[in-house]
Amino acid sequence: KTENDQGKINILVNSAGISLGADVVSTDFDIWKKVHHVNLDSVFLGCKYAVPIMGKYEHGSIINISSIASLRGPVGRVAYAGTKGAVDAMTRALAADWGEQGIRVNAIAPGALTRMTEDLGMGEASEEDKALMHPRYIAPVVTWLQSAESSDVTGRVFEASGRLLGVANGWHRGPTADAVDDPTEIADVARRLVSEAQLNSGMDGQPFDGGLLG
Repeated sequence: KTENDQGKINILVNSAGISLGADVVSTDFDIWKKVHHVNLDSVFLGCKYAVPIMGKYEHGSIINISSIASLRGPVGRVAYAGTKGAVDAMTRALAADWGEQGIRVNAIAPGALTRMTEDLGMGEASEEDKALMHPRYIAPVVTWLQSAESSDVTGRVFEASGRLLGVANGWHRGPTADAVDDPTEIADVARRLVSEAQLNSGMDGQPFDGGLLG
């Protein structure tokens, strides 16, 4: 219908999202499926039907709204974090698949106060913190990513809030060792690699060991 009415699609913003459930034990499977249906299936279906139209004109910009939950594991939001991590992975895969057809695909992980995040506790933040989560810090990134000024940018995940604007480094390989096929040797090698690797980051962006290290 959009193609018939407008002739073509230049921009697609996939922004649907819900956050339900808790940790993996407490989350009902129906809730898990519902979160995936809204957060992930919507991206798949939006791209599935927009990409062929964009491909006809060899031009298009797709912007997927991800979350900082995809970059830093939040407590008690396994379904939400899982879907947003998948959105980031899909963004990179889509960018690789369709770049030669002139279609760019990027994602934004916003730290924004919305009706959804307000219900998750952000609504209790101080007025100063709320100001830093204003959508005005997200809108310029969306505007730039759909413009010709970003025509060479694809496959990127941008973090945006009133605190910072950043771009994720992706999944870079960390420390490595020679392949191990002896079960009696794996512990020493694996533990050395873990000790050499950077810590994951918490929701505040600071190094976080997952609560497993003393």
